[in-house]
Amino acid sequence: MTLLILTSESGGKMDNSRTWWIYALFSAGFAALTTIFAKIGVENVNANLATAIRTVVILVVAWGIVFFEGNVVNILVIPQRTMIFLLLSGLATGLSWIFYFQALQAGKASLIAPIDKSSLVLVLLFSVIFLGEPLNWKIILGTGLVVIGTLVLII
Repeated sequence: MTLLILTSESGGKMDNSRTWWIYALFSAGFAALTTIFAKIGVENVNANLATAIRTVVILVVAWGIVFFEGNVVNILVIPQRTMIFLLLSGLATGLSWIFYFQALQAGKASLIAPIDKSSLVLVLLFSVIFLGEPLNWKIILGTGLVVIGTLVLII
């Protein structure tokens, strides 16, 4: 059972080749709301405390989903290498949130968000270097446009 099952017009479950971008759009929408809610939320509280509160909510929601789906038993069979990288991802996420909330407390969300989202450039670079993903003209052009767009917004 998955948290969100997307269906096609015919009523069947969508295949993975079409599902990823719908999840990505939901991710982008919720990420935008995250920035707006966080900016309002850090107005009168220490940014680290705000991050901790946010993290508890995420923890409860994520574990709630895992328990609801019956996947908690799967934690015992996660390979060590996978667990290490999940833990490193969690550490990177936590540090990202801490710095993001600090930035939101000190600056304008409309300037901070584009800089934060310019991490796309690093993701593309790292995916080529560490994951061996192919680099083509569309990726290079798109990345260049993201950099230009970010610079236009912050300068």
